[in-house]
Amino acid sequence: MPDTPKPPAPSLQIQLDEEVAQGRYANMAMVDHTQTEFTLDFIYVFPQQPRAKVFSRVITNPQHLKRLVLALQENLARYEAQYGTIPLREEERRH
Repeated sequence: MPDTPKPPAPSLQIQLDEEVAQGRYANMAMVDHTQTEFTLDFIYVFPQQPRAKVFSRVITNPQHLKRLVLALQENLARYEAQYGTIPLREEERRH
């Protein structure tokens, strides 16, 4: 039986609004989960102040989160191969 050619994968057009394209700075993140989803809160902690503000919340499923973690690990490895190891202070090592 001859191989039938596969149809080309549909292209995905991603829209990026100007405000989103500028991005937001976060110096803290919190992760929570249930059986069916993960919630990632990106937070800015104000210097010398006892308050912080969540600037973005992303809710996703476990499979997508795992793909995201793998992509982050791969990109971190590339970054460190090019620019050197990123040092962490002991107090930043929270699990």
